[in-house]
Amino acid sequence: MDEFAIINSYFTGLGPELPEVLEAQGDDCALLQIKHGELLAISVDTSVVDRHFPAQADPWAIGWRCLAIALSDLAAMAARPLGFTLAITLPEADDAWLSEFSRGMRALADKTACPLIGGDTTRGPLSMSVQVQGAVKSQHHWRRSGARPGQIIVLLGELGLAHLGLLSMLNDPVKAKDSKAWNKAEKAYMLPQPLITEALRLAQGVNIHAAIDVSDGLLADLQHLLASSAVGAQIDLKRLPIQPEVLKALGREAALKATLQGGDDYALLLTLDEEDFELARSLCPNLVSIGRCVAGAGIRTLEGKVLDPQGFNHFLPQAFNE
Repeated sequence: MDEFAIINSYFTGLGPELPEVLEAQGDDCALLQIKHGELLAISVDTSVVDRHFPAQADPWAIGWRCLAIALSDLAAMAARPLGFTLAITLPEADDAWLSEFSRGMRALADKTACPLIGGDTTRGPLSMSVQVQGAVKSQHHWRRSGARPGQIIVLLGELGLAHLGLLSMLNDPVKAKDSKAWNKAEKAYMLPQPLITEALRLAQGVNIHAAIDVSDGLLADLQHLLASSAVGAQIDLKRLPIQPEVLKALGREAALKATLQGGDDYALLLTLDEEDFELARSLCPNLVSIGRCVAGAGIRTLEGKVLDPQGFNHFLPQAFNE
């Protein structure tokens, strides 16, 4: 099977048709029509076998996952998905694998109204790069650089579960194959849920000053936001929503570390004025206030302890197959 047969068999008509997509697959470029008053948001994420997912993992989940982590970047900008491109490198054209991979990707593309509008297929070690395009209203778009002293820091989403799921699959790689048997933590790692709907709801009703998605760990990504805004932060560790599954499996100390430094959560960190918090929580009841922006730099607890913003780093000896 050649690359064009692969595209026609598995990646044609993937996702809904949107009026903003004037030309999708079948031409040299996709053409998007952006409405007046909107900005085009673009992001790309690459997923590599045995770096971001185990080789033996359910291909349905791999398809979902590689699109989900890219869509999370659109959520962090409060951008409405318009479409995505897929560059996939395959060691071989395996019909059964490709069928399940494209089904998983299609499921999320349909759920988030984000069609596949182009891409590339080649042969080599398994990897896939997903570039997402979204539209954001110019007056509502979020950035990392808008945080100011006095604003509260809020979290939307669960932390630590994906780290626990990763540990589970590292300890027993066979688990990656049987998605029907995955527990909550294993699903959190392999089937992340991009918070597109929640972000768009908040953007319409609340003045969000700064935002970032949590992919490399809470402290690491918070530090990126703080550095862009030239502020520091105080975090109330007692308010951190440590998941009971993580606490039970790891114990309090390791569970706190997983919550602060575990990656692959794809939650959202936001800053807003304290008087807007109740309104924000009425729109997203799971929103949790975990701290406050302060003058200065770095991240400290309320008691003044400095927190090391360590998280996932591709160029340190840490990976799925560590």
